[in-house]
Amino acid sequence: MSASHDHDEDDAHTGPIKTPKQLAWAVFFSFVVPVIVIILLANYVSTATKPAAGTEALTGEAVAARIAPLGHVEVKDANDAASMKTGEQVYQAQCAACHGAGLAGAPKLGDEAAWGPRIKSGVEALLHSALAGKGNMGPQGGGDFSDFEIQRAVVYMANAGGAKFDEPKMPAPAASAAN
Repeated sequence: MSASHDHDEDDAHTGPIKTPKQLAWAVFFSFVVPVIVIILLANYVSTATKPAAGTEALTGEAVAARIAPLGHVEVKDANDAASMKTGEQVYQAQCAACHGAGLAGAPKLGDEAAWGPRIKSGVEALLHSALAGKGNMGPQGGGDFSDFEIQRAVVYMANAGGAKFDEPKMPAPAASAAN
């Protein structure tokens, strides 16, 4: 019984590789399988970043929009009468949104009852309110006009509400410093 018992102990301590051919295959697959897995993973990861069909995320216009600067500088000549907007043009472009419908307590254009107390305070007080903002209205009503254009719009709206303010005169050009 001892001979059969020794044979079972030898089989219990040996591995699954019994021949040199099995060893060669085991070594081959221990290198080839990980290399193939790495190649497949790299391919999967690199193709996952490509946009799906029909997306426009990488078009030139989309990229340009994402990297565009947040603001830009535009230089205007404040003394150029041709580029100045009239009171009605400024009203239509900026003021009509609230003053046309009377939103947030803004007096409607042409409403003499609402404009009456404001007109009594004078054009300078109205202009100050328009330039600095008042109540829910931000400075210049949130617009980007010159003070002169805002003054024209204030006079236009006040005159539509019953005032008799004169149209503001174009400011004199600033004297040149290089004399």
